[in-house]
Amino acid sequence: MASPDSTPAQSSWRASVPDATATDLENLMGTGLAAAQEQLERSGGFLPFALVVENDGDVRLVAVSPADPEAGGDAGFDADGMIRDITELLRQHRDEFRAAAIVCDITLVEEDTDAIHVATEHRDGAVFAAVLPYSPPENGGEWEFGDVAADANEPVIWAD
Repeated sequence: MASPDSTPAQSSWRASVPDATATDLENLMGTGLAAAQEQLERSGGFLPFALVVENDGDVRLVAVSPADPEAGGDAGFDADGMIRDITELLRQHRDEFRAAAIVCDITLVEEDTDAIHVATEHRDGAVFAAVLPYSPPENGGEWEFGDVAADANEPVIWAD
């Protein structure tokens, strides 16, 4: 039976993969969302990063340095380039871990808001992604976070 706060899409997704796979992807999803939220609240933003579940079960952070600010755009760094670099790094080392998540900041154009995007992938082929909309504080208030929603995702690390 689904938990009260899970959506039908989340429930059917979880039932479609082995328990160990679902646990790895849920662990990465939760850790990725929490780390990005913490960085937003602490620093007002975050650079793209990845998390992996190593073959022994340990979770490890994977990051790349942003390119030279002069080569980036207005923001001073090339987030898309960083995501490509992270993806390539993960592809090169994919035998060393069993699951991965790429975490980045996106804009939800239709909702006119920013969001944390976490795309998870398991070496057995399972994928799951989610977005968490957010708004920066106004007048000294606190960050506001919306509801987590499932998002489309395609394999990029174990895609051959």
